[in-house]
Amino acid sequence: MTFPAPLTGVVPPVCTPLTPEREVDVPSLLRLVDHLVEGGVHALFVLGSSSEAAYLTDRQRALVVASVVAHVGGQLPVLAGTIDMTTPRVLDHVAAVTAAGADAVVVTAPFYARTHPAEIARHYRLVAAASPVPVVAYDIPVSVHTALPAELVLELAADGTLAALKDSSGDLAAFREVVTGVRDDPRITGFSVLTGSELIVDSALALGADGAVPGLANVDPHGYVRLDRLCRSGDRERARLEQERLCALFGIVRAGDPARMGAGSAALGAFKAALHLRGIIDCPATAEPQVPLSPREVERVGEHLATAGLL
Repeated sequence: MTFPAPLTGVVPPVCTPLTPEREVDVPSLLRLVDHLVEGGVHALFVLGSSSEAAYLTDRQRALVVASVVAHVGGQLPVLAGTIDMTTPRVLDHVAAVTAAGADAVVVTAPFYARTHPAEIARHYRLVAAASPVPVVAYDIPVSVHTALPAELVLELAADGTLAALKDSSGDLAAFREVVTGVRDDPRITGFSVLTGSELIVDSALALGADGAVPGLANVDPHGYVRLDRLCRSGDRERARLEQERLCALFGIVRAGDPARMGAGSAALGAFKAALHLRGIIDCPATAEPQVPLSPREVERVGEHLATAGLL
């Protein structure tokens, strides 16, 4: 199943604001959605990595999807992550998010148990057979410990199993292989290839990507929409300058001290600290057991925002 129109442009993986008690802060979530829509984004992706989906209970996941779908009211497509370890668990999530109104589901390879490429293909075909909406493959080997081979993605695109790919592998050569394979295979129509990198959006679009899914777009959606527009208009110099400004802003993820926290805590903490400093969410809390940023680290995030013209 494919999208009614190809999925293109900026598709932020929406952060999930939490209360100090680590419940979903729905009013803050809806303010964040308004901030993204006002910024001109082209679709929304809830329950991804930047959404802290791995930390949310099934009840919290359902609340996020239902709240965002109802608030958006069809203005933009809403993609929902159905990320879990095995096919039966993913199928349960697919049923839940599609019942809540999601327009597409985003699915990683199975994880925890090691899987063969043939088993990954079977996983996606079983999910697609059960899903009433398009299936987007999410290649994030750093989290699931399995990369999606380009030839497998192209095979599943050609037979209609997959409607799109979000590539967070960091492997630009493999990404290029998918882009050129989609372009050159007459069997593949309406398939979208999106980069998950904040730092190479201009390069990915130059290669022929359809769009980007950058976590930093939560903080600066206007910047990524501007970058997308400049790339598509062929204004390479201004696109380069905008990309470099966003690369500098991405320095917020290094505000956290790596001696006391993981990269995930630092990045998600920085995104939420930035949203809190900008007055978009009420609380910068991240889900347990992630380590919060210190006051001085939050100050460093603010310094990056000020340099980027966002404070």
